[in-house]
Amino acid sequence: MTEQEAQKRIEKLRKEIDRFRYEYHVLDKPEVSDDVYDSLMRELRGLEEERPELKSLDSPSQRIGGEPLEKFEKVRHKHRQWSLDDAFSFEEAKAWEERVLKMLEKRGIKEGLEYCCEIKIDGLKIILAYENGLFVRGATRGDGAVGEDVTEQIKTIQSVPLRLTKDVDLTVVGEGWMRKKDLDEINRERKKNGEPLFANSRNVAAGSIRQLDPKITASRKLNSYIYDLDEIAGEFPETQIEELEFLEKLGFKVNKNYRLCRNLGEVEDLFQSWTPKRNKQEYGIDGLVIKINSKKLQDVLGYTGKSPRWAIAYKFIPEKVTTVVEDIKVQVGRTGALTPVAHLKPVAVAGSTVSRATLHNEDEINRLDIRIGDTVVIHKAGDVIPEVIEVLKNLRTGKEKKFQMPAHCPICGSLVRREEIKIGKRGEESAAHYCLNSGQDARYIERAARYKQSLSERPAHYKKCFAVEREKIIHFVSKKGFDIEGLGDKIVEQLMNEGLVSSSADIFELTKGDLEPMERFAEKSAENLMEAIEKAKRISLAKFLFALGIRHVGEETAELLARNF
Repeated sequence: MTEQEAQKRIEKLRKEIDRFRYEYHVLDKPEVSDDVYDSLMRELRGLEEERPELKSLDSPSQRIGGEPLEKFEKVRHKHRQWSLDDAFSFEEAKAWEERVLKMLEKRGIKEGLEYCCEIKIDGLKIILAYENGLFVRGATRGDGAVGEDVTEQIKTIQSVPLRLTKDVDLTVVGEGWMRKKDLDEINRERKKNGEPLFANSRNVAAGSIRQLDPKITASRKLNSYIYDLDEIAGEFPETQIEELEFLEKLGFKVNKNYRLCRNLGEVEDLFQSWTPKRNKQEYGIDGLVIKINSKKLQDVLGYTGKSPRWAIAYKFIPEKVTTVVEDIKVQVGRTGALTPVAHLKPVAVAGSTVSRATLHNEDEINRLDIRIGDTVVIHKAGDVIPEVIEVLKNLRTGKEKKFQMPAHCPICGSLVRREEIKIGKRGEESAAHYCLNSGQDARYIERAARYKQSLSERPAHYKKCFAVEREKIIHFVSKKGFDIEGLGDKIVEQLMNEGLVSSSADIFELTKGDLEPMERFAEKSAENLMEAIEKAKRISLAKFLFALGIRHVGEETAELLARNF
């Protein structure tokens, strides 16, 4: 076969294989058997190996061509990747609509609202970049500003096109997910091999995309749905519905269960129609995404510090289960707040095993009348955070024990009190109890005097509450803060126990020689952590403010402060 003949044959094979891929993985209408597809792919790989100069990035053979990575590289998103606010009832969705209408009215807009409603797929957010129609980069959401480069892993997802139907520069956003039947198959294999089973398809999808070896990702048979244009060299479609239609024409797989709703009543009807069907789909669903259909109005409304104002996730009522409260223990947070946590008899809920649930504060314990030994009803708020919502008092035996908040911090022994919050001229007690040794602000001295604690008489270990400082540092290095990879909770505690770190600033004084003698560290891991610390020295103002852990300065407030100053 001549060079020219080989090139023509390779081009024809690529085109035909890609057509079969699109019909099978995007349209779900396979035209040929797997054997035929595999045979054509073998021929293509053979020709490309014989003539490597004819290989191209958009060849189907490149989907599983990447070598295992040593680690994932960070990638900064051109556009911030937002998360959606949640609504768990029609009343909450209605309150969101009223806020939107008021905001538009302030801007002199009295236009009626239409909504594009899409199924909220329970998977992992993926961001795909194309140049001149060719797939060049895939990334995870990360903290919204910086994600991880997972290009080789995304290439293994057959429903993701390596070349679009138009030669255009754009960035799109979607969801990587796994079919439930594929999860069952993986779990059957893992059970045979004596390996722990995966809890749900969302966790497997997330874990599969973050495999350093793309061949492992490929073996998991992931799928995709694309739902948003982040950026395009040219005009944006005028509505959300037109955007989804445009994405489909480009060759992306788009979930067809979207609908235009002309008012919130139609949205509610759609939501109720999906509630009984949610568990009958081949993918996990946790609600609807409601988006204002007009792109012009989306631009007017814009974003808060962390979410679009023009969209909201209308979530299904969380699954509820019963279990027993075996104990109630107190955790000390970075602000010095003491949080009671219920230690539960392990129970499966919403695809994972739960053994702990926050009880928030003493008022919440009293409101529900929760006791150690009680049978309780729990759910996952937002399908993520376990929460106790009810006590089944008729099941009490009389052996249940009431819980009392401790008078002293369980870590440093300092006094514990509720703070007084000034509201105008009157004062109220805070819901939370605080360790008086939290060092959160200058009022500490005033508190010490108020509770007749002499600073000079305090023992040395009272100078700083270990738990508070540990939580401050953990918050400081977290993804939403300085994002120092390798500084997990256990490493932070180890560094503090060794006396190498007593405050966040000490992290930047660490040397490789400090780390190498420590347990869990060797030369390479010490080098990696030092590199991560060095990289972290460049940080946006918003993330820096958030990392400081100032009380009441969360992500959104930090963004607003940074934007203002």
